[in-house]
Amino acid sequence: MSRDLPMIGSLTDRVALARKVDVSEPEGGTLITYVPVTSLWARVRALSARASSQAEARGSRQSHDIVVRFRTDIAPGDRFTWRGRSLAVLGTEDPDGRRAWLACRCEETGVTG
Repeated sequence: MSRDLPMIGSLTDRVALARKVDVSEPEGGTLITYVPVTSLWARVRALSARASSQAEARGSRQSHDIVVRFRTDIAPGDRFTWRGRSLAVLGTEDPDGRRAWLACRCEETGVTG
């Protein structure tokens, strides 16, 4: 993840954090839903994009690095929403070990047709 630590004034993107919740259905299945947690100021940077294919559908994968003020409640499986895009959290890191910032590696997937 990026070692480039932001200045507090560079957190100019507004993101919404949502937590993944599995809900049991009466029919016996499980429904995955995302529950809004909070909105945060962040710095969002696109890292890479690549084409992908899954189940004979063409798609794309784009990775992003999102830096927010340090929190202990963000984990893989959570999701950020930024400018109408859903970015799944793949991993988190305290870049300088001082519990000031939290760098989140995220990925957006989409079907291109």
